[in-house]
Amino acid sequence: EQRPLGGITEIAPFTGIDDRGLGDLSGPLGWQLAYPFLQKQLYDFYGDKRIIENQYPAFKKQLNFLITTAPMNLYSWDISDHEALDPKPEGLSAAAFYYHHILLGAEFAGILGNSRDSIEYATLAKSIKENIIAKYHVPATGRFDNATQSAQLFALYYDLAPDRDKSFDVLSKEFERHKWHISTGIFSTKMMFDVLRENNMNDAAYRIANQKDFPGWGYMLENGATTLWETWAFPESDPSRNHPMFGSVDEWFFRSLGGINPLAPGFKRIQIKPQPAGDLSWVKTSYNSVHGKIVSDWKKQANGFQMHIVIPANTRADVYCPSAAGKPVMENGKEIKAVRYESGYAVMELGSGEYNLSSF
Repeated sequence: EQRPLGGITEIAPFTGIDDRGLGDLSGPLGWQLAYPFLQKQLYDFYGDKRIIENQYPAFKKQLNFLITTAPMNLYSWDISDHEALDPKPEGLSAAAFYYHHILLGAEFAGILGNSRDSIEYATLAKSIKENIIAKYHVPATGRFDNATQSAQLFALYYDLAPDRDKSFDVLSKEFERHKWHISTGIFSTKMMFDVLRENNMNDAAYRIANQKDFPGWGYMLENGATTLWETWAFPESDPSRNHPMFGSVDEWFFRSLGGINPLAPGFKRIQIKPQPAGDLSWVKTSYNSVHGKIVSDWKKQANGFQMHIVIPANTRADVYCPSAAGKPVMENGKEIKAVRYESGYAVMELGSGEYNLSSF
């Protein structure tokens, strides 16, 4: 719900809860972010800009509230990474959530053809990013804020790190310190899967997701969970034993293992980039997009890699088939020309249809 001054409440329907909020009974920044973030998700997955168009006046009111309320153009308080096991990077997360709001303002204005607003918000976002780096980055170290898994993932997810290699190195050491178990909360758990996928590090994601002891999804299963808990530890009575906040692991099956992601709103253009990991020898994935079913099945064989993919009508896909550089990719006995080879993949641009690909 929107408050009179423009802020969004922590929960809806509103019951008066405003933990770490921004005034006028508005909620904390991370929870306020749900309002524009959901619009962005719906646009990306369905390609319909009407929700952005219809909500834009209210979103502008929210942005104006955030901008006029921000001390020195930065926030430092928030609930932060709820249920993280390490100390939460409250200041960094609050600043990053503010930055995210303004980035979406610039993007939504651009989608609607409002160049004036888009330029204004983009300029402000650049300033906020510079302020975050100046305040929370430890120069020459790659560390952000308290350098926990959460902190490093916030920095990498929002592209704040001046030296990404160093920031990844700090993150890897944090994974090692936790014996490749997760210590993240509601936000940086999703960020972890996205960051590792986008940087071809799915083996790390698989190793973490596949742990059977505390903390992790396997620990929940080993302890009788049939739904996701709100906490990594078993909730005796409170909080919830049926809470979707750690459900980004389900998204990981589709986006990383199956490799299905939109490259244009509504999956008009698709990326199919499976990322085999660990001891997995096969994966079957499908997603019912607004254009039709997208399929990405693959299996490893002793002499190569096989993919079965389906690209819906009136769409195109960038298809990544694991392959050594320069090696041919075959489709039912005929070679398909790769437009490039990168990071262990042959990349092909394919139109609608069903394909059976193999590489050796």
